[in-house]
Amino acid sequence: MQGFLNLNKPIGFTSHDCVGKLRRLLGLRRIGHGGTLDPMATGVLPIAFGNATRLLQYLPTAKAYQATIRLGIRTATDDITGAAIATQAVPNLSLEQVKQALGQFEGRIQQIPPNFSAIQVAGQRLYDLARRGEILDVPARPVEIFKLEVLDWRAGDFPELDLAIACGPGTYIRAIARDLGIVLATGGTLTALSRTASCGFQLSESYSFETLAACLQSGSLTPIEPTIALAHLPLVQLEAETAWRWCCGQPTPVETVADLDPTHQILRVHDQAGNLLGIGEQTAGLLVAKVVMPESQQRTQLARPIRAEHQIQTQS
Repeated sequence: MQGFLNLNKPIGFTSHDCVGKLRRLLGLRRIGHGGTLDPMATGVLPIAFGNATRLLQYLPTAKAYQATIRLGIRTATDDITGAAIATQAVPNLSLEQVKQALGQFEGRIQQIPPNFSAIQVAGQRLYDLARRGEILDVPARPVEIFKLEVLDWRAGDFPELDLAIACGPGTYIRAIARDLGIVLATGGTLTALSRTASCGFQLSESYSFETLAACLQSGSLTPIEPTIALAHLPLVQLEAETAWRWCCGQPTPVETVADLDPTHQILRVHDQAGNLLGIGEQTAGLLVAKVVMPESQQRTQLARPIRAEHQIQTQS
């Protein structure tokens, strides 16, 4: 059994908790997820099981969120679960001021990850260093934010802002809340977060644990096939002999592959019957294997044409 599952992560669960629960529900050990969500967050958690875990890194990278930011407060974790560092009422803060400040966060920006995050510095997790009270000098990282849209604004001493955010991989929404508070000189922290899209999966098509359990009981659960999840990658199909050699780890000269666009670097590789063989990379004039699905070598060996010399030996 292999494929992908679009899970709606509930609040209070870590991503690791979700994997553990799915192992028990599905009766499988080989399960992985495509992008960590904090316990306070809900929404799309892409899940792979079986040999599909090897394909997680090749899923689409864009993500989308709905977030609520409270202004006038700073916390140690940059979200509402952390201890308050400073508070100040900001009843005169206007939505126009906020919108003007938000413009600084669109496009390619440099972002410093939260102190309480799983990023490693000098071989140690940031949250471990932060819990020990060590002073952190976290380097900024480039991230890309495609869209910031204001959904709602609730004025008051500690006003709240609802945002729709579309961004690239590695973006911390908590850091946006923190940095918006810095720009406005008010402080800001994240109070709610839902991931509405990730790795090509949409929240509207996700399974809750309750729905998943019911589908398993009725036998109606349909995993997402790897060929569907990887449909964003350019496709190349190999003839039987070439497919077998490629699955055996032999690089294939690109000039021998029909309809191969030289601008495509990472590709999904199929045989002529449409079966997914794995992931290939076009480099130095060769199509090399990055991932070969375990069943592909045997399948392509069976599909190879019988050579004339082998037929003569068999007949003799």
